[in-house]
Amino acid sequence: MIIKNAKFITSVADKKNFLKADKPIIAVCGKSNVGKSSIINMLANRKGLARTSVTPGRTRLINYFDFGEFILADLPGYGFAKVSESEKQKWGRLMEEFFAYKEGLCHTIMLVDIRHDPTKDDLSMINYLHSYALPFTVVATKADKIGKTRIFERVKSIGNFLAIGQGLVIPTSSETGYGKEKVLEKLERVLEIYNDEFFSTPDDEEEIEE
Repeated sequence: MIIKNAKFITSVADKKNFLKADKPIIAVCGKSNVGKSSIINMLANRKGLARTSVTPGRTRLINYFDFGEFILADLPGYGFAKVSESEKQKWGRLMEEFFAYKEGLCHTIMLVDIRHDPTKDDLSMINYLHSYALPFTVVATKADKIGKTRIFERVKSIGNFLAIGQGLVIPTSSETGYGKEKVLEKLERVLEIYNDEFFSTPDDEEEIEE
């Protein structure tokens, strides 16, 4: 998969404005400062497409981007210590509403920092995904911050910690581009399955039956 001309669409703050897209939607989530904007820019081949908030953890918007074959939904970062309890509750409601809405949502990329085991907030996000029966892939960011010989060890640890196995964890680095192709290959497979399931025509179904 090659992504060209990715562009920003809109930002929304509540469920009444959730995007009704004519393309499959892939969500990206992760804690504040995990490198979400950097990964989005890496996949889009565009610097500055997704911008980092001046004050981490304060943005409570869902940002939508057109990635050509799919819409990318950039979810608000979570887990920032200085955010008030009311802000955390607001974030929780928005996430529940987003995942319950499901309109066009075919996959979620959940980001974790490869240098550390997942946090309680990461586990809460995994629970959201499990509870709404949403398929996901864990992408471990900042692989350039550790030695190459430690990458496999950390991927295995994260997979075990989240009880998903290391096969569902892809190590990446937005600085070097490491892991980019594996993420794009994963998304390509996701879109193929989704499009076959939801956009097959009656003629296609007859051919399969024959």
